[in-house]
Amino acid sequence: MSKLNIDQKTIKGLFSDKKSDFLIPDYQRPYAWGENECQTLWDDIFSFAIPEDDATKFKQDDEYYLGPIVTFKNEINKQEIIDGQQRLTTLMLLLRAFYERSGVMQDKETKTMRKMIEQCIWKTNEFDEPNKEALKINSEVATDEDKEEFLQILKQGTAPDNFKSRYADNYRFFEKKITSFLGSYPTFFPYLPIRILNNCILLPIEAENQDTALRIFSTLNDRGKPLSDADIFKAEFYKYYSKKGEKDTFIEKWKELEQTSIQTFKTNDSSSSLDELFTRYMYYLRAKQGNTNSTTEALRKFYEKEYYKELKNESTLTNLEALLYFWYDVNTQNKERFSDRVLKRLFVLNYAPNGMWYYIVSVYFMHHQEKNRTLDDSQFFNFLEKITAFIWAYALTNPGVNALRTPVYREMVNIINDKEVTFEDFKFDKNNFVSIFKNFKFLNQRQITRSMITWWAFHFEAQELLPIDCRLDIEHIYARNRMKSEPLSSEQDIDLLGNKSLLEQRINIRASDYRFADKILYYQGIRKNNKVQEATSIYELLELSKLSNFDEVNIVERNEEILKGFLEFLNKNKLLK
Repeated sequence: MSKLNIDQKTIKGLFSDKKSDFLIPDYQRPYAWGENECQTLWDDIFSFAIPEDDATKFKQDDEYYLGPIVTFKNEINKQEIIDGQQRLTTLMLLLRAFYERSGVMQDKETKTMRKMIEQCIWKTNEFDEPNKEALKINSEVATDEDKEEFLQILKQGTAPDNFKSRYADNYRFFEKKITSFLGSYPTFFPYLPIRILNNCILLPIEAENQDTALRIFSTLNDRGKPLSDADIFKAEFYKYYSKKGEKDTFIEKWKELEQTSIQTFKTNDSSSSLDELFTRYMYYLRAKQGNTNSTTEALRKFYEKEYYKELKNESTLTNLEALLYFWYDVNTQNKERFSDRVLKRLFVLNYAPNGMWYYIVSVYFMHHQEKNRTLDDSQFFNFLEKITAFIWAYALTNPGVNALRTPVYREMVNIINDKEVTFEDFKFDKNNFVSIFKNFKFLNQRQITRSMITWWAFHFEAQELLPIDCRLDIEHIYARNRMKSEPLSSEQDIDLLGNKSLLEQRINIRASDYRFADKILYYQGIRKNNKVQEATSIYELLELSKLSNFDEVNIVERNEEILKGFLEFLNKNKLLK
């Protein structure tokens, strides 16, 4: 069991300890607190220390809890901050502002307060005299260009106008607050910083290693954002490129990776989107290692092997860039890079029953990309057809993404070995597949239902490519509400694939409960008052709208057509035994 040192301490007790030597490590995110957070901190501390605007109402044994500080002692005996960076940094700025503002004051209380702050900000000698060049906190944040301003503010006690960082803004904010406080409560002045030092409580949690500290942070923290694996990887890259004298180049490349990954993987958080990029690249590395083990390691565990050997490979950052821009072009449907037929296959795969296709496609791209990062269109199209057919069918015969790992991991290694993707040992028995298909309940909440009707819509060559962000619903062509007045002979037929289609959400909302004769007007974009609206882009629905009716016979016939079409698809891709 991991050892933890947990001991509630006052700010003075924590900061003034001669062993205190805090490091904001390179994998941390840049300082992010702004005026709102500083205002909240000031208001909370002020109302605690000067209750009802009267310093005399304060009780000396009162305490105000500011939260945890999670650290671990690294190999050079510095306390790396995992959680509490924002809070600790801001408290340092606040104490430094109090120290600077009180410089000319000679009363005994203020002198005592200043002595205490000195011991919190600077390292001291055996006579408790501060070395104002030796701070008790340092920052190595890789992508924080403003960290030098933070250190200079702590050393010099000023934030010149040319300082534009959040550190400088917040320091100037505290300067104004302290000046206003001094003007309003001159006799109370030393009491506020003294009470911050003596009565504001932190909970330092020192773990024995980084992994333990990160786990504690994730458990404790329900508001802040835990450090992602990508944050740790960034630090390793930073160290590697710093030693090569390419630190600035790396920082620029990393920022570009962050921004592009957010756009590519559609998240608001660069770290989680970069984790996704590293995950997709991990499968390529696994395949290169010949690893077909169906148990997949955690992302950080995979990359930390041999002291992050893969991250110190000269080609890794370039490969990550190539992989990211491939997926960026997939998700932006770049027609200069991909043919229309390939983009249609990729659109269908976006509705896959699971995410395994991302990984095998990543392996395929990384291995088969040409010098200009393109792929042979014909070969790539055939590959996409093959994996679509297999993943769809396997989701029916062997449901669950875990089951899919065994065949897909083998084919990943085959790709690296320049072998054709065949799924040779996992082909489908036709009769068994037909039985499973006919007995399967394609309910709307099952992802495979949407997967199948998307594949069916795009198996028509005339189906045009749709925007990747097009909002599509599952349409019951024979409306559910019709069952009340015109029930089907078999109630289960309402949920057959033969009764379902993709339909744009904007149309489905309007057409959902109508009879077929009325629905077709919405499909075609014609209202009863002959007002024209945008028609559906689903080719087959437009074809069906030419029918005078769509009843149970049509449902069953169309269901058989879908089954027959999918069997032909499997056979064309040589996936039937």
